[in-house]
Amino acid sequence: MARDTVDLTPIEGRDALIGWFEQGCKPASQFRIGTEHEKFPFYAADHSPVPYEGKRGIRALLEGMQGLLGWEPIMEGDHPIGLFDVTGGGAISLEPGGQFELSGAPLETLHETDSETAAHLAQVKEVADPLGIRFLGLGMSPVWTRAETPVMPKARYTIMRAYMPKVGAYGLDMMFRTSTVQVNLDFASEADMVRKLRVSLALQPVATALFANSPFTEGKPNGFRSMRSEIWRDTDNARAGMLPIAFEDGFGFEAYVDYALDVPMYFVKRGDTYHDVSGQSFRDLLERKLPGLPGAFAATSDWANHLSTIFPEVRLKRYLEMRGADVGPRPMITALSALWTGIFYDTASLDAAWDLAKSWTAAERQQLRDDVPKQGFTARIRDRSVQDLAREMLAISRAGLARRHRLDAQGRDETRFLDPLDALTLRGKTQADDLLALFHGEWRGSVKPVFEALAY
Repeated sequence: MARDTVDLTPIEGRDALIGWFEQGCKPASQFRIGTEHEKFPFYAADHSPVPYEGKRGIRALLEGMQGLLGWEPIMEGDHPIGLFDVTGGGAISLEPGGQFELSGAPLETLHETDSETAAHLAQVKEVADPLGIRFLGLGMSPVWTRAETPVMPKARYTIMRAYMPKVGAYGLDMMFRTSTVQVNLDFASEADMVRKLRVSLALQPVATALFANSPFTEGKPNGFRSMRSEIWRDTDNARAGMLPIAFEDGFGFEAYVDYALDVPMYFVKRGDTYHDVSGQSFRDLLERKLPGLPGAFAATSDWANHLSTIFPEVRLKRYLEMRGADVGPRPMITALSALWTGIFYDTASLDAAWDLAKSWTAAERQQLRDDVPKQGFTARIRDRSVQDLAREMLAISRAGLARRHRLDAQGRDETRFLDPLDALTLRGKTQADDLLALFHGEWRGSVKPVFEALAY
């Protein structure tokens, strides 16, 4: 999420909320790929986290990026907290613990999104190197405690920080110590949205295993392949999880609106002020009866901002956002987008992916979700391992990308971006398994070498 929107057009009733989603429908010719990834800044000299202020802090990094790119700053008071491209391209934002996020532009091909990521990392390196800063591509910060992790000057995060411990054990870890890679993909109609949401929710745990890359916490193994994914199991279950309502008969935009209305709010933004209404109801705001802000009306931006604080494994906005993956090395950033593009943007592949999962029950889907963070590829559903499912999912995606037939200047199609995932499934080892083998082997029980092995 690059920035909270400010559109004070009043929303008159529930139908307008449903209509907001309907405006996301677009013809297949206009489908795009939007890739987002986060990464941890650290000082190369001692692997310590980078604070916001100071000559070599995150503020200086943002100001350097602004000078390099010419993007507009996103300000909160006197603090730059992000940058955005006024031409409709990407945006840079800060997560609560300083995680540096690129929200990529909506692009037509994976070749373009791969180039965008490469350009961004080169640009960030140009600005960060003189500051002695590098970036770590790992799903959870491997060494720093919460107390050691810096806090970014963003009001919405101040509100969340106070609320999170009331609703789960790991909310502050989610905010300050995790990093993800996500892809945003389009739908053509309500029915197309429902199909894609069901497929991606059911198979999201398989993607979690494919990208599992967070086996260390505070300098030692944490017992999980994806601690980032485990953290989400006890962050705030009123707004996270496998969204079982998506599989109920008659599900569509209306049912999601009713679900979202019942997810407690965090804040209402008016001008530059964030009003803390944590735990209160958007239904009350819609009826101008919000206790925390008496008489306030619901605005279009309130709805968009509220939806950005809902965290299921796949999130519905005016597009679908895949939320199950740990960030990893640069090839894995594009690989995540490739995996889901090949499934979503080819009808035969979408059907084949649904055939994989359509008979699973809600209980089975949840059990898979619960097992994968610890077990990775060895987790099972019915008589199948996740490794086996991942290989089939990749074959389906590869066929879809081949049929898309989007070629680069060298005549290559998009299937090459799946190669890192094929290599993992062939060996049956997640990235986390490889890191743990190094920890117990040549790293001799130290996590410190990860700052070289997985630095951008």
